[in-house]
Amino acid sequence: MAEVDPAAGKPVAPNALANIPRLVTAYFANRPDPADPAQRVAFGTSGHRGTSLKNSFNEGHILATTQAICDYRREKGLTGPLFIGIDTHALAEPALVSAIEVFAANGVDVMVDQAGGYTPTPVISHAILSYNKGRTSGLADGVVITPSHNPPEDGGYKYNPPHGGPADTDVTGVVEKRANALLADGLKGVARMDYAKARKSSSVHAFDFVTPYVADLGNVVDLALVKSAGVNIGIDPLGGAAVHYWHPIIERYGLKATVVNEAIDPTFRFMTVDWDGKIRMDCSSPYAMASLIRMKDRFDVAFANDTDADRHGIVTPTGGLMNPNHYLATAIAYLFAHRPHWGRDAAIGKTVVSSSVIDRVAKKLGRKLVETPVGFKWFVDGLVTGSFGFGGEESAGASFLKRDGTVWTTDKDGIILGLLAAEILAKTGRDPSQLFADLTAELGVPHYERIDVAATAAQKNVLKSVTPEQLGLKDLAGDPVRTTLSKAPGNGQPFGGIKVETDFGWFAARPSGTEDVYKIYAESFRSTDHLHRIQQEAQAGLRKVFGA
Repeated sequence: MAEVDPAAGKPVAPNALANIPRLVTAYFANRPDPADPAQRVAFGTSGHRGTSLKNSFNEGHILATTQAICDYRREKGLTGPLFIGIDTHALAEPALVSAIEVFAANGVDVMVDQAGGYTPTPVISHAILSYNKGRTSGLADGVVITPSHNPPEDGGYKYNPPHGGPADTDVTGVVEKRANALLADGLKGVARMDYAKARKSSSVHAFDFVTPYVADLGNVVDLALVKSAGVNIGIDPLGGAAVHYWHPIIERYGLKATVVNEAIDPTFRFMTVDWDGKIRMDCSSPYAMASLIRMKDRFDVAFANDTDADRHGIVTPTGGLMNPNHYLATAIAYLFAHRPHWGRDAAIGKTVVSSSVIDRVAKKLGRKLVETPVGFKWFVDGLVTGSFGFGGEESAGASFLKRDGTVWTTDKDGIILGLLAAEILAKTGRDPSQLFADLTAELGVPHYERIDVAATAAQKNVLKSVTPEQLGLKDLAGDPVRTTLSKAPGNGQPFGGIKVETDFGWFAARPSGTEDVYKIYAESFRSTDHLHRIQQEAQAGLRKVFGA
């Protein structure tokens, strides 16, 4: 297990703050080297991420990637508007300027926040789906400029096609390849218009993102019930894109709620330091969430979102910060018992590394469980059609259907998961921590942990394609192995690792895409000692594979 920094959970030291002028200057002044893999566009399902200080998120990347998206739209005949939003990271605003210059020069109709504000990821997804409803041509898509909960020095740029969710590899591969070709050619194929001219052009439109999203919220969470129950709610946007959404939500639905921190500051100096001494707006981290956790007794329920509001962290007076897996299981158990208009066949979507307590909840509910590789993109089609009632990831990201069984968003929505915690309390009289305790009294207590293990590039490559036969484990921590998987059982797709299950525990191992480690996700329904034994035997088994 990685060592926790002595500063974790404490206020940020002044000398640890990002130098914002230097960061923004580097964005415009530095030129990425296309010959260096670390400086090329790497456009995965979370888009391209990096920092201007390391030449991995600079003007060149955004100009090239935006042109690549324009080329992709042209090839696919996408002629509708493109909804674009930014979060509160320092590099988001400069990247928006670069993107608008290219979109306008390519004649793409771009919808930008009318108040020059910030737009959460789920709001972009909601806008795309709302526009495309009933249409078969002239479809809209979107871009969100965010590195999610990453440190203040980072930037991110992601693309959501017309289905409103994260782009799949058939899209991201094309965009990445084209963007890197443009970079290598000195951006010669990039069409660009002066920013002031672009803002005045017929292609750039001011759009009200707030009102339609806020007006529709009551159709996905029972906010009238929350109001009538008088639930006292604490909300911490962690300085992120949702900050200006909460007062309109509170006023429209008459909620008894307090936004505990309304500050926007690109240094994020108001945060408490994460486990490794870095600033990270991770609403699932007890270190980053220390301020809200200290306030737990002031509210009936409290929650936070990360910087683009696609993740959630739930804090209760009885349990403090909930483990993301615990809240997912609680939300699933509650929703499928209190959404009568959802189809009887509506399934539960989870990733292969999420807690097996969700499997037990699904069995108790009599609902189909669909287990997918990591990535919210695997839930998109099911949410669109209503064949998934809920899709969730172990990293505190989820979305679910409207109360009438129709699609809400096809990207993660931390706002509705937070508000759902208040609905749960209003409806049942018990907070989500108490409901989870009720579940575990019936289904067993899960002991879950993710650890990182040092690995070479060669070992990571072996792990990415290891087969059940190569691993060959017959028993795990004293129990016979029930199944060993390298493909997700829900859709047969490889998940780039291995998973071993028994009746009382499991582990999954996957290589990190960014660090010299592999991740072991493990869970026991016996004890923490049993969990540690699973982790040890998992590492021993993988060492044999690496040494073969």
